[in-house]
Amino acid sequence: MTIPKAMNERILVADGAMGTILYSEGLNTCPEHYNLTHPEKIAQIHHSYIQAGADLIQTNTYGANFEKLKLYGLEHRVKDIHKSAVHIAKSVATPDTFIAGTIGGFRSTRKESFSLETIAYHTELQIETLASSGVDALLFETYYDLEELLHVIKIGKTYQLPIIAQLTASTTKYLKDGQAIPEAIQQLIDIGADVVGLNCHHGPHHMIQTFKHLDIPKHAYLSCYPNASLLDIEDEVIKYSDNAVYFSNAAQSLVAEGVRLIGGCCGTTPEHIKKISEAVSHLAPVTNKDVIPIERHHNFRPGERKKHIGDLVKERPTVVVELDTPKHLDTTAFFKGVKALEEAGVDAVTLADNSLANVRISNIAAASIIKQRYNIRPLVHVTCRDHNLIGLQSHLLGLSLLGIDDILAVTGDPSKIGDFPGATSVFDVNSCGLSEIIQQFNQGINADGATLKRKTSFSVAGAFNPHTKHLQRAVERLTKKIEAGMSYFITQPVFDRTQIKEIYEATKHLDVPIIIGVMPITSYNNALFLHNEVPGIKIPEYILKQFEAVQEDRAQTKAVSIKISKQLIDEVYSYFNGLYLVTPFMKYEMTEELAKYAKEITNNQYTEEVI
Repeated sequence: MTIPKAMNERILVADGAMGTILYSEGLNTCPEHYNLTHPEKIAQIHHSYIQAGADLIQTNTYGANFEKLKLYGLEHRVKDIHKSAVHIAKSVATPDTFIAGTIGGFRSTRKESFSLETIAYHTELQIETLASSGVDALLFETYYDLEELLHVIKIGKTYQLPIIAQLTASTTKYLKDGQAIPEAIQQLIDIGADVVGLNCHHGPHHMIQTFKHLDIPKHAYLSCYPNASLLDIEDEVIKYSDNAVYFSNAAQSLVAEGVRLIGGCCGTTPEHIKKISEAVSHLAPVTNKDVIPIERHHNFRPGERKKHIGDLVKERPTVVVELDTPKHLDTTAFFKGVKALEEAGVDAVTLADNSLANVRISNIAAASIIKQRYNIRPLVHVTCRDHNLIGLQSHLLGLSLLGIDDILAVTGDPSKIGDFPGATSVFDVNSCGLSEIIQQFNQGINADGATLKRKTSFSVAGAFNPHTKHLQRAVERLTKKIEAGMSYFITQPVFDRTQIKEIYEATKHLDVPIIIGVMPITSYNNALFLHNEVPGIKIPEYILKQFEAVQEDRAQTKAVSIKISKQLIDEVYSYFNGLYLVTPFMKYEMTEELAKYAKEITNNQYTEEVI
């Protein structure tokens, strides 16, 4: 009898967690490697679940794909691990036990982490090995990304095995991309999955809430593998509630919502499965139920749309100035600089987020004051280095609340180059991942797919470093950033007029504004430091020689710096509308002078065009 035929007649009980038991006994390496090194231990855990009443056990292969095994130097053992996993499961299975070959998802926080082509290549190797080893079904579990799961189901269907497909959601109503779970489940059914449902992230309570929104499928069956509970951390060890008895009532509630395959995910043990088995053994499958509809995200009102910096650059010559917040609480010079830039007619002031991993006053706090007191818009940098997914989203909510909608998304320099080299760099996502999250905010949903009750109106800029040996590769990366939602780009400071034309030729096919960076050099030593120690900046030899020649005279040094910067500004406006002036060491007088020069020549250009 096949799994779908058995589920047509009764409720099936699946097994629980494998990793939970192994980790509780001291495992500190790859759980799937135990198939080769400790097969008797894996067999013992399978046997304990069968003894507890499991009708279906899954192979110990959840994380046994090439990319995850590579972390342990085991990528060459993919087939061996899968073959051993099936052999172990078969060695303890009874004639009535079904064996599902388990495959876990690749993607979690962002689509670009793995392409569909890469996923398909490695997943098919797993499927082929499991199928040829004699599993009764393929179990795709813990898939956060619907696109990925649909893609692998297509591959799995070619092997003529029943497909169990399980999504993972961080909310009870929506996937992380904001799609309603009932709609996603229907897509799994339409593409050919035999059993569809959810596993992981949530305990029984929240899983039951989700299934209240799911109708009973006509051409498939529902499955649910909840976690034991919300996780806790005790003495740096992940813990779950010891609540096996609680699962009895939960299992009955899931059956009432139409679920016909019930197992356990993280934190569950044979004791949980025993209680599930006891609770459902005399229950008949439910064939109809009431369904609670889900409110659609598109009913939420949009945020107020206004012209962003990228829009201004498309229309006319624009001046943006970077002014770093202080490393201390004396903000007098900083806000004098903001006032001077406002009077110079600057279009926006950009505020870095702890640039070069140095501690500075919060750029969001400074941006809020600027917005309240000055007639100049703030462009706030948000770095992935210092904030995890929770902090990033909290920042975005706060920025939206303040009405600050212009953002530069940056991955960030590593912590080790800054004031506190021992600090932890987070990097839950990179700049593209952050941009994708921001685009979801603009649709009224957060990174988990939950509603924000209103759409934000963010515009996202990206960083562009043209100081590479292969400029074309850097431009190709811009294409990926555009796909992630970035609508214009700001370059690192450029110090060579010929390079500006090279950037234009390399990027003129892109339908996005490019804002070219210019930074006045303050001294010969400053030039040497920038050239040799600051990532992403290179200064031509002829520029270095000019500063070397006047290094003993401050007035001449400043004159040379202003002259070179004005030449660069002239060149920028020959090819681009966007100028980005970087203020060195709070010397805002230099950028003020350059900003006035830039506004003067652009105003003259505009007057000539009108005449």
